[in-house]
Amino acid sequence: MKRVLCAWVSHSDLAAADGEEGQGPIAAALAARPCDEVVLLSSHGEERTAAYAAWLGRCTDASPRTRIEPLSGPTEYREIHRAASTAVLDVLGRHPRAGLVFHLSAGTAAMAAVWIILAKTRFPAELIESSREHGVRTAEVPFELSAELLPELLRGPDAALARRSMEPPIEAPEFQALVHRSPVMRRLLERARRVALRSVPVLIEGESGTGKELLARALHHASPRHHKPFVVVNCGAIPESLVEAELFGHERGAFTGATAARLGHFREAHGGTLFLDEIGELPLGVQVKLLRALQEGEVVAVGATHPVPVDVRVIAATHRNLLQEVAAQRFRGDLFYRLAVAVLIMPPLRERPGDAGLLIDRALEQINRENAGDPGYQPHRLAPAARSLLLAHSWPGNVRELFNTLRRAALWSSGPTIGADDVREAILPAAAPAGADTILGRPLGEGLDLPELLAEVARHYLTRALKEGQGNKSRAAALLGLPSHQTLGNWLRRYGSS
Repeated sequence: MKRVLCAWVSHSDLAAADGEEGQGPIAAALAARPCDEVVLLSSHGEERTAAYAAWLGRCTDASPRTRIEPLSGPTEYREIHRAASTAVLDVLGRHPRAGLVFHLSAGTAAMAAVWIILAKTRFPAELIESSREHGVRTAEVPFELSAELLPELLRGPDAALARRSMEPPIEAPEFQALVHRSPVMRRLLERARRVALRSVPVLIEGESGTGKELLARALHHASPRHHKPFVVVNCGAIPESLVEAELFGHERGAFTGATAARLGHFREAHGGTLFLDEIGELPLGVQVKLLRALQEGEVVAVGATHPVPVDVRVIAATHRNLLQEVAAQRFRGDLFYRLAVAVLIMPPLRERPGDAGLLIDRALEQINRENAGDPGYQPHRLAPAARSLLLAHSWPGNVRELFNTLRRAALWSSGPTIGADDVREAILPAAAPAGADTILGRPLGEGLDLPELLAEVARHYLTRALKEGQGNKSRAAALLGLPSHQTLGNWLRRYGSS
């Protein structure tokens, strides 16, 4: 897991880079608590910030990234909060499971206060402070920030609901469908249980087949809205010309074929939850109207002239990285930040150690239950060799692929025991990425040179690591999983990439 330090550049940091006494708070922190990357927020202008970043890159192993954030004043909390939140969201967009560290001693007291608020609410992080007297140490905040002090994140819920949200999460039966034992899923569901109690928008990101809709349903059923509708909308399956009418409704005669009025999904979900699956597929024009509906709490049906109030909790999901989509101008930034009040990232199955075995058992139970009424059906079980094959598979299609593979294996099996051959035939071959060099599929013989092939792979990754590490050999070695920059040097000499 990558460790990323986020800090505001202070005058002391700039003075250290100019050769004055001391390292400055940021360099001192990196010397004592090494990180893979440091995000430098600065209101000192591009030239001075770039010079400092270059100096910091030479004296530490961390890879610096700069963000110029002009502030109208040193205590403009709203500007500081917006800049810090955007910076952290950018980090999580590039490294979804990064270990965040916020530096309290670099910058003003207002900047430190904002870091504390973010660490206690939206972005769990380690808080550190540094001084010449005590060095670098973890900052222990001796109080919990109450819900009443966080109007941006907790606007709307009453005091009782806010108190509930600050209590330790309890086991909720609504989340039992998300089978797991891995720490990454346990942390995700702890956050999900807290989020469920509120009515803030939720954005669920994750690869296809990870169970985003299952998590959305659990959030709804664990929420105070559980007795109201849960409406599912697949944004990618609606023709572009009908998206607005499907979401907001239409009046009779509003367009050709509108023979009767329709409420639309927002009004159908009134009082409950609207789940917008694959929201990244929405056209930009509709995104504008969706943003207005979220901001104003009202919708205007196609063909109507007056808005209608709606009360819905929106949960959106996507397999895309929406921050990258915003950067590519395929998704509106203002809509992203409106949806991303609470962000939950569903990990792929390959990053959930210990969960595959549980999911295999659950899938087999479900398949036996689904087919129990078929004539002559006998409950299936897995042969040990078949189970080993399933556990060894990488599951690029995640949980959905696992369940469907077992369904196929049960079909291919001629008896109640699913064997290894049944599983081999049921697992679909992985498709090579577009344009990928089929390095593992080259024919034997015909001039194949294994040493040169291995050297080709080594040179490719060595060059990439040095480029991403900006020439820093310690950083490049870490990216390649090598123990030290000396080991990296040996690889570079061996394969002629030095």
